[in-house]
Amino acid sequence: KYVAEKVASAAGADLIGIEPEKKFPAKGLRKFLVGGRSAVTGATPALMPYEFRPEGYDRVVLAAPVWASSPAPPMNTFIRDNGEGLRGKKIALILCFKGGGGDKAAEKVKKLLGIDSFEAEMTLVDPKKNAGYDVDKKIAEFVKKITE
Repeated sequence: KYVAEKVASAAGADLIGIEPEKKFPAKGLRKFLVGGRSAVTGATPALMPYEFRPEGYDRVVLAAPVWASSPAPPMNTFIRDNGEGLRGKKIALILCFKGGGGDKAAEKVKKLLGIDSFEAEMTLVDPKKNAGYDVDKKIAEFVKKITE
C-alpha cells in the first residue's frame, strides 16, 4: 500500500485498493501457513466491493505483496474478475517482499494475464522499512517509465 500510494501520487493516477472479505492472519505461524498455502495454491478469495472500470484506462499498474513466491491471493481474484477488461492494456507491475520470490511471482502474474512482458516492472525489498533515497529513486524511475 505504501508504494502504491507513492506511485499513484507521483504519476497522478487513480488508486483502487482491493481487500479480501475475510482477512488473512496477520501474525504468528498461522500467517505463514494460511497465507503461504493460499498463495502457493493460487487461491482466489472473495473481495470487498471495489469500483474498477477498465474501459476508462489505457494503462493499469498492478501492485501486490509477494507471498511464498506468488502474488498475494487477492491479486489472483482481481485478475480473474477483470482479465477480459485488462486485455490490450499497457500493464505495469509492482511487487514488494521481505523474503524474495519476486521473479517467480512476476511470472505467475504474466501467466494469469496471458502476457509475455510488462510495460514496466519494479520489485522492492521491504520498502517501508528501507524507505529512503534508494527506494525513492526506484519509484521515480518506475513512474518515469509509465508516464512517458
